[in-house]
Amino acid sequence: MDNRLFFSATQRNRECIGDVLSRIIKKGSVLEIGSGSGEHGVAFQKRFPGIIWQTSDPELAHRKSISSWIEHEDLTKKMPQPLEIDVEKIPWKIPLRLAHSLQGIVAINMIHVAKWSCTEALFRESGKLLNKGQFLILYGPFKICNKHISESNYFFDNSLKMKNDHWGIKNLEEVCGESKKNGFSQEHVIRMPANNFSIIYRKVS
Repeated sequence: MDNRLFFSATQRNRECIGDVLSRIIKKGSVLEIGSGSGEHGVAFQKRFPGIIWQTSDPELAHRKSISSWIEHEDLTKKMPQPLEIDVEKIPWKIPLRLAHSLQGIVAINMIHVAKWSCTEALFRESGKLLNKGQFLILYGPFKICNKHISESNYFFDNSLKMKNDHWGIKNLEEVCGESKKNGFSQEHVIRMPANNFSIIYRKVS
């Protein structure tokens, strides 16, 4: 059965996100938290054949979509099936093979559709899993000095809060503060298309 989901944002941003990843990906495995439809996962697995891209998502419909995308792209021999990871249910249950080969963690368009406690959990668990020099990358919209960088982000933020009081675009300085609590430094802030950013954090302790 074809359970593939199609998210329009993925079609627009996968190339530019892939360009950022190409700067730092070397070998080993990458864990994606909140993989959604799986479109990013299969795109990056194909673009970086020398690594293993491990997807995850708490929602069954998303994991079914990811599995369908893996099969559709003929990646079943290369790419593992998605893990069921709820970022707040810690410790995350990941296989030993992934823990031993993990070089980085990626979260795309996640923290603005989640409670602040999910951002805290993301850094806390990433800090436990990653070793010095390894990376955590966040992609999505951010406020700078608690101000939106565009009118469209302002309206987007309001629409998120109408859906859920706990959702909304996060302030970059607060996210950076959370990273420092868990042994990360903010290495790069990269302006992306459509008023988004890629933020690269590096484990320093």
